[in-house]
Amino acid sequence: MGAMRRQVKGDAVRRELLPGTSPKLLQELHLLTRAGDLNADSLRKLKQVNHLAGLLAPALDDVLARFGEPVVVDCGAGKSYLGFILYELFLAPAGKGTLLALEAREDLAKAGAERAARLGFARLRFAGGPIVAAPVPERLHVVTALHACDTATDDALLLAIRHDADHVAVVPCCQAEVARQLAEASPAPLVAPLFEHPWHRREFGSHLTNVVRALALEANGYKVTVTELTGWEHSVKNELILGRKVRGGSREAKEKLDALLAATGVRPKLVRALAGEA
Repeated sequence: MGAMRRQVKGDAVRRELLPGTSPKLLQELHLLTRAGDLNADSLRKLKQVNHLAGLLAPALDDVLARFGEPVVVDCGAGKSYLGFILYELFLAPAGKGTLLALEAREDLAKAGAERAARLGFARLRFAGGPIVAAPVPERLHVVTALHACDTATDDALLLAIRHDADHVAVVPCCQAEVARQLAEASPAPLVAPLFEHPWHRREFGSHLTNVVRALALEANGYKVTVTELTGWEHSVKNELILGRKVRGGSREAKEKLDALLAATGVRPKLVRALAGEA
């Protein structure tokens, strides 16, 4: 708990920044105080964003090397800490590429656009409204979502799959849809005890949601890695799903996914959308 409460001041702040991150940007994002310090909450947020930026570095380096104008999409951007830091560390030095920040709350999207203009980040753009209705190019190269709530993470994955993104990275947040479906499901007898109790149903539902997401990515041609984002002291929603497009699809993964859905009796939003269901 001590790590969550600590404040970082003076020269120690530099040790918390990724190389190339400017204090000016972090002050503009209100992560650094006017005195240049990091309070406990800002440190927690910065740790999460920095870890994800570091893990995204190979993907961003890949698309910047292979494409003339790659498009990076940050879904459920919120205040777009991640988007601004990715732009400063990767797209700005490369002198090419566009980062689209998608945020359902129009006020946050407007504030982000104004901040990008003040900073001179001309290729960092914001769109307000649902992810599924966002005006994005036909071809996307990297899609990411840090703590997009419940089915918003599914929307981000659907966007990546439909637009043939080369890389995808999501850190899911709260997940309630599958737990609700489990409450009404008719599962196979072998798995039914796994979620008989409400507490287990919530926890199992969260785990099952991410297993389905990983299998859906694999079925659509992605090589998937599931890992921890950062230490638990910085976030309790900590699972990171990384995907890299390597082929058209996988029949084996599709069969595993179909069997899992049949055994548990659920059909999450991502599965329904990929099947063209309402």
